[in-house]
This record gives sequence, C-alpha cells and structure tokens, in this order.
Amino acid sequence: MEPVEIIEDGLLLRPWHAEDADAVYRACQDPDIQRWTTVPRPYLPEHALGFVTAISGQAWADGTGAPFAVCDADTGELLASCGLVSIDRALDSAEVGYWTAPWARGRGVAVRATRAVARWAFDALKLRRVIWQAEVGNHASRLVALRAGFRIEGELRLAHPAVDGRPEGWLGSLFPHELAAPGEPVPFGPDTLPARRAAVFGRPQPVLFATAAGTELRLRPLAEHDLDAVIETCRDEDTVRWTTVPHPYLPEYAEGFLRDVARAAWARGTGATFAIADADDRYAGTIDLRISPASPLVADVGFMTAPWARGRGWMPAALGALSAWGFTTLGLARIEWRANVGNTASRRAAEKAGFVFEGTARAGIQHRGERVDVWVAGLLPQDLA
Repeated sequence: MEPVEIIEDGLLLRPWHAEDADAVYRACQDPDIQRWTTVPRPYLPEHALGFVTAISGQAWADGTGAPFAVCDADTGELLASCGLVSIDRALDSAEVGYWTAPWARGRGVAVRATRAVARWAFDALKLRRVIWQAEVGNHASRLVALRAGFRIEGELRLAHPAVDGRPEGWLGSLFPHELAAPGEPVPFGPDTLPARRAAVFGRPQPVLFATAAGTELRLRPLAEHDLDAVIETCRDEDTVRWTTVPHPYLPEYAEGFLRDVARAAWARGTGATFAIADADDRYAGTIDLRISPASPLVADVGFMTAPWARGRGWMPAALGALSAWGFTTLGLARIEWRANVGNTASRRAAEKAGFVFEGTARAGIQHRGERVDVWVAGLLPQDLA
C-alpha cells in the first residue's frame, strides 16, 4: 500500500519522516502516553528513530497499517500520531490508534485526525468499519472516540493488558454513515455531561471532607490497609442482616470488592466508592454512589458503618458530602436511597442527610434468597441545600 497525505480541517496527515524522531521522543516521555499506549517503557531515542524510519514504513508496505504523522497544516508542527492498525481486508475492517503530544492538547487534534483517517479509510480503502479500543479508565481516549462518532459498545478482556493497568478494555465501532463531515460540530462537546464526567473520572479519585459532632471526617479512596476493617464490618451481625454482603465473609471477598467494584467503578466512570475515615485515618465505614445505567442523571447511594463508629452521627455527614459532590461535580439531578423495611438506623441516617421518604417498594430487592420489601427515599439538590 502506497503512503498518502491527507489535508483536512486544519491538519496535514502525512507519512512519518526520519526528522520526526526528536519530536516523537519528546512526546513519548509524557506519562499519559506511556500509561495508556503500548509504547516501550522507558521510551528511548532509538525507539523513536526505529518507529519513524522502519516500523511505520513497513506497515504501509505490508498493508497491515497506515500510520500518519499529524501536523499543523500551516506550520508543519508535529501535533499527534493517528492511523490505522491491524487492517483486515477479509473483514474490510481496521482499528484506529492515536496519541496527542502534550504541547498540542486541548485543541481537538485527535478528534479531527481520527475523523480524517476514518474518512480516508472508508473512501479510499473501501473499509466497512473502523474499531476503537482502549483500556478501561482511559477516559481521554474514550471522549475522543465519542466525539469522532464512535459508538461505545461494551468491554472485552485484553489479550495484553498493561502491567499496571486493568485487564478490561472498552470497544467501539464506526461505520461510514456515522462519520460527520469535516468542520461539523463535534458531539459530546466540552459542556456536555459525557465530557464533564470524562474529566472527573479521568483524574485520581478526590478526597471529600465532612464534619460531625466536632470531628473532621475524610471520604477517601478505599485502600488495601482498610481491608481488615472491611472484613470485620462485613462479619458484624447487623451488616449481615441488613445488607447483601456475602455470608460468611472471607478475606478474598474484600480484595475482590476493592479491585472489581470500587476501583473498577471509578475506572469505568460508573460510580465512586469512598472509605470514611476519622481524624486518625481509621476506617469508619464505606459509602458509594452508583450512577444508573438507565438514567445518567440518577444515582443510588449505599453505605455501611463500622461497628465502633455507630451512633456518632458520622454517616449523615458523609452522606451529605458525597451527595453534594454528586450534584455539583457529576451533574446528578436525583440520588436515591433504599434499605430493607425495618432498617431504621439506615433510614435515620438518610433522613438526617436530607433524603425525603417516598414509600415502600414491595419485593423490591433480592435478599438472602428471597424478595423483600424496601423503603425508598430521594434527594434533590434543593433538599441538600
């Protein structure tokens, strides 16, 4: 396959040149590029030179890929890398890959380049589909894909996960009729909910603060050193009675909860789990916010309190801090609370935090092998105020 040049939407996409090696080396020192792509670590000057002089040219010659240097169409400055990998002529399909140099971010370069590459793939190569993959948690890449028109369709387990990454990846696809014309406004712009949440979940989980009875509480990410206290709490008879934690509760359940629930939810952008800690950073409970997959403006809250921390009024304060973060940072319109009928301690905590009791859902939840009735309450932003 012969290399080509593409000029579109202020960008020049061209084959790589030997003189690009220095800029590629500088760009690939960026921690985000090293974290989220498959570039070698550490990235050395010989890696950059080998890519621009040998690897990229061989991909064109073999017809297995179409790697482009993305440059400013007026100045020629290198801005990004974008191209097709794993071209499959039998399926008329290929995968797109990209990174943006640190000095070129925030200008929509990756979105424009991805659209240009996809348009060329459909028009010149007559491909029927372009796919996109990224490790779960790479919200910046996900947002580029959404703005380029890709439909994010699910997850798959990665064949070669990063050593320090998650084992799952997101998968999306783009078909010719879904590709916008050059210069058209991008969907999921900077003021939209998906963009807003991509910015939130693309950063480390924050620490929130609350005060109850003169005690400052910290809501921080759940950590390995909390797991013994989590196990103790989940073996408590009241926790077993009122929640759905496994019983008997084994140490591997706590490890799985941290890895596959708490950290996975943040990586996916579907929710946040916090440990409630006192002034000495002692674990006092767990509280989480789970965004509804059916309604992105709605979330539900769940919590459990360590036995030693009960009766101190800490959970209502933690609920208030978490709910305020959900409304202001995640843009939620409603937060829901549910508890088994009879769990008066949970209901008191919710109502003290401002939740308004709304009724009983008959057989509303599966609990220990049977359907049980649950109380339901809701919190709106004005209730919290």
